[in-house]
Amino acid sequence: MYLGIGGYAMAILCQDWNIQGGYGPFFVLPLAGVIAAVCAIPLGWLVLRLRRYAFMVLTIAVFYIGQYLAYNLSGLTNGAAGIFLPNPSWDAYFFDIPFYYVALAMLLLALAVSWWVRSSKYGLGLLAIRDDEERALSLGVKTGRYKLVAYVLSSFFIGMVGAFVVFYVGSIYPEQGFSPAFDVVIALMVFLGGVGTILGPLVGGLLVVPLQQFLILQYGTTPLEPVLYGGLLLAVILLLPEGIVPSLRKRWQAWRIKQGEKPNESITNTTKSDSTFIAESGGGKR
Repeated sequence: MYLGIGGYAMAILCQDWNIQGGYGPFFVLPLAGVIAAVCAIPLGWLVLRLRRYAFMVLTIAVFYIGQYLAYNLSGLTNGAAGIFLPNPSWDAYFFDIPFYYVALAMLLLALAVSWWVRSSKYGLGLLAIRDDEERALSLGVKTGRYKLVAYVLSSFFIGMVGAFVVFYVGSIYPEQGFSPAFDVVIALMVFLGGVGTILGPLVGGLLVVPLQQFLILQYGTTPLEPVLYGGLLLAVILLLPEGIVPSLRKRWQAWRIKQGEKPNESITNTTKSDSTFIAESGGGKR
């Protein structure tokens, strides 16, 4: 949903503000992220009131509503004809280099924010919500506000990614901006690398994206693509439920114990109840 919003924000702003090809569209990336984040506030307030199956059904419905709006709001999105962006003025040998560095900057920013969230009191609140939301609420964690902030923050980065992809490709269409295959691939990256870790999604991306590009080069884009990635996601959940990074961390800790060393306290702490962390850190005081 927010990938498409960020992408269309980039295309419409470049079109209405007459932004020419070159480095100019790169400065629109944060604004596209902000637009996606603003759209996420009312939607997040709505969907985060639900849980489990109702949450999943409503988020899928919102996704397809966004796709249909992109088709039908032709005065804004140009409908099925799509919107074309100005081509960069660089030659073919230099074309990818600016995109590489901007993508690297976005990656480092996302990792830095993830690390800050993970190591902050706010991050401890999120971990407590993940473990036991009712208990976290009883300890004074404002669960609704915490979840909404995480939702909006995530949409900001996804909106920037959508804008970046649209500028690189040079066009956007409803089926491209609102692709269900993207959702499955993102989930596959996260679960393969390890949910709740900083390096997990990065490791998952480094494994999944080359596979994705190889399959596209060999067989092209097919309607069975979501089925393939969905099957891989199911296999990962069943065979490697914790993901690569947490599994390797546990193996490393077990090997150190076997060698007679004291386990790393930071690793041991992650196995404690996160709700206990909130109480011990004073986050549960009203």
